[in-house]
Amino acid sequence: MSIDIWLAYLATAIVFSFAPGSGTVNSISNGMVYGFRKSLASIMGLQVGLTCHIVLVGVGLGALVSQSATAFTVIKWVGVVYLIVLGVQKWRERAAFDINPQRATVSGKRLFRQAVLVNLTNPKSIVFLVALFPQFIQPSAPQLPQLLILGVTTVVVDMCVMLGYVTLASRLSAYIRSARIMGALNRVFGSMFIGCGALLASARA
Repeated sequence: MSIDIWLAYLATAIVFSFAPGSGTVNSISNGMVYGFRKSLASIMGLQVGLTCHIVLVGVGLGALVSQSATAFTVIKWVGVVYLIVLGVQKWRERAAFDINPQRATVSGKRLFRQAVLVNLTNPKSIVFLVALFPQFIQPSAPQLPQLLILGVTTVVVDMCVMLGYVTLASRLSAYIRSARIMGALNRVFGSMFIGCGALLASARA
């Protein structure tokens, strides 16, 4: 793979990662409520889900999902339900005046599992990768090394972007100590999760 092709894909991957989505909402919400260190588990979970999508695309299952209305619909509605459940939980989450005790009540393992499911149940990633990868792969060259380069680039870029979101959100949380503000933020993020679920529900294969 030439450096020109890789740089073009890098720019595309950056735009894709910055685009608002359920992963972005998950990172900002966790960073603001649970802090930077604990939110690292959720970032790793997002990357595990993204890596699973990359592997699926690499072995050709992504093309099957993108062409099968049934497979797409099943994954889509699982994602819709999960995002709405997360949104309702966030709406019902109690706002604490001191954020630190709230951070201690949620384990990193739970944030990791939630983040994995957030990305796994989002078929947008598979469809995006299926549509995008062929544009940057040279058919005459070995495909496995090219897929590895594109996959690693996608994961690293997304991880860096999510780290940026979490860092910004965790620093903003230091200025938010009011239970009223925290309650409002929980409702905002809950609404955003539900909104992501609604957008996912409207997606077509």
